[in-house]
Amino acid sequence: MVAVVVTGIGLVSALGKNLEDSWQQLIAGQSGIRWHQPFPELQARPLGMIAKQPAQMRVLTHSVVTSALKDAGLFPPLPDCGVVIGSSRSYQGLWEQMARQMHRGVGNKGDATPSSVSSSLEDWLETLPHMNAIAVARQIGACGIVLAPMAACATGIWAIAQAALLIQTGQCQRVIAGAVEAPITPLTITGFQQMGALAKTGAYPFDLHREGLVLGEGGAVFVLESAHLAYERQARVYGQILGFGLTCDAYHANAPEPEAKSAIAAVKQCLDRSHLSAKDIDYIHAHGTATLLNDRIESILIQRLFPKTVAVSSTKGATGHTLGASGALGVAFSLMAMKQQILPPCVGLSNPEFDLNLVTARQSKIQRVLCFSFGFGGQNAVIALAQES
Repeated sequence: MVAVVVTGIGLVSALGKNLEDSWQQLIAGQSGIRWHQPFPELQARPLGMIAKQPAQMRVLTHSVVTSALKDAGLFPPLPDCGVVIGSSRSYQGLWEQMARQMHRGVGNKGDATPSSVSSSLEDWLETLPHMNAIAVARQIGACGIVLAPMAACATGIWAIAQAALLIQTGQCQRVIAGAVEAPITPLTITGFQQMGALAKTGAYPFDLHREGLVLGEGGAVFVLESAHLAYERQARVYGQILGFGLTCDAYHANAPEPEAKSAIAAVKQCLDRSHLSAKDIDYIHAHGTATLLNDRIESILIQRLFPKTVAVSSTKGATGHTLGASGALGVAFSLMAMKQQILPPCVGLSNPEFDLNLVTARQSKIQRVLCFSFGFGGQNAVIALAQES
């Protein structure tokens, strides 16, 4: 089997404009969640925003891709590089803006001219769900495989898994992969609020008094390469992707299956493909959304499969829940944990409800890590990472 390694990371989050800033803020126990009112028609609420105004998908993606390539010591054009860039919302924010503009045009005679309608149509075509991945291919001059996975909150790990498969099967030697999310839109906020899923004061994963999730913006993109190519060009290596597990509950549109059967199957798949046992894992980056159901089901899963000593934390109390990008951010933080041998803290936790080894930031021997993502529709994704062998 071809070994797949990570040689570059680009990241932006509410914690910081780049990977190093976000990591330093995270291990200091800081949170990027603040009170914001980005839309006057909606009340102010805690959000994990990068700036004062909602992020733009194109700008966010271009930034993290540029950072990942620079970090890997690569320069466009890269015609043979695969592209796997996912998002659960893609350009939804722009769609909502265009819908409001068109509605105003129809409501005010003379405003919706043929030229303005034509312009809006062109904008709409550029914002189809897969076009963010196409934009990355244009940005780096990639002429090969382009994939644009959408798997709810499991999207980030799905994207990295698909990229690893492209390398393992010999279709590519290098792939840029990850996920980006700009979910601060009226519809997304209102939808989660109507579900009763949004927190009122902040994100407190695994806490007895957790309230729900806090929406956050961000993205993480990785340069994945075959180990042979990486070593040939003497690239710095963050770590190796050992394997992954991907399953679906086939149970409910948004509630997890109560006994976590398919989520457990995803973990077992990942461990088996990675030739690991549960005892080999030093740290679990949990999905940890701070919702009542997710944290309870995820805790049951961890308690059933792993020793009580395994370190566990969720970083969503620091970044907010970046939906489809959350697994990619988790992988980035997990790779940094292995690189610096520091466990990232469970920011926002003060009164744990569950019998888990929920950690604060501290030095620890970290050689093998699992990262979890569980998305609406019961989409379960687990990935195993290790220090380079």
